[in-house]
Amino acid sequence: MAVNLKKGQKINLKKDNGNSLQSVTVGLGWDVIQPPKKGGFFGFLSSMSTPNCDCDASVFACKNGKIVNDRDVIYFGNQTHSSGAIRHMGDNLTGAGEGDDEQIKVDLSRLPSDYDKLIFVVNIYSAKSRNQHFGMIQNAFIRIVDNDNNSELCRFNLSENYDNMTAMIFGEIYRLDGEWKFNAIGQGTTDNSVRELAQRYK
Repeated sequence: MAVNLKKGQKINLKKDNGNSLQSVTVGLGWDVIQPPKKGGFFGFLSSMSTPNCDCDASVFACKNGKIVNDRDVIYFGNQTHSSGAIRHMGDNLTGAGEGDDEQIKVDLSRLPSDYDKLIFVVNIYSAKSRNQHFGMIQNAFIRIVDNDNNSELCRFNLSENYDNMTAMIFGEIYRLDGEWKFNAIGQGTTDNSVRELAQRYK
């Protein structure tokens, strides 16, 4: 059974039989709150002029908790880590549909030992110029799936009020005493791009 986490909760990432995980998929999802529809032709024009809320998921591969190379920022513009251990599976422009909106696959067994933390974030593309924020997002979550048997290990549903927040630090997978753990963070920020988010860890 998957563990439903609360903000700030930390768990060990292990298989049901206690063995270490080899490969996981980190799925991130969200839904855009749709404004009430206005009737008539002008209501139709208004709905056509409202841009989609484009959320972008990224992961920062850190050494001693810090980003030491720009290539360690894995996002839609740099989808594969140099080690081959991290792969971003592509960009979802709208958040439409059920389940994960974006996925990041991590082969923990191949990740070089000097990387001790993977930080998973989501930012709204061009949020400030589009006047968009996470108060317009609902049902946001991060979950971790064991790729060996496709079982969900844990899930963290973000339920706080994130009005005026333009980016989100969802959670982190980190290595401690040779074991992988997950920390549910759920911290909103006002960063306007993945570059600004990354500056927090340099």
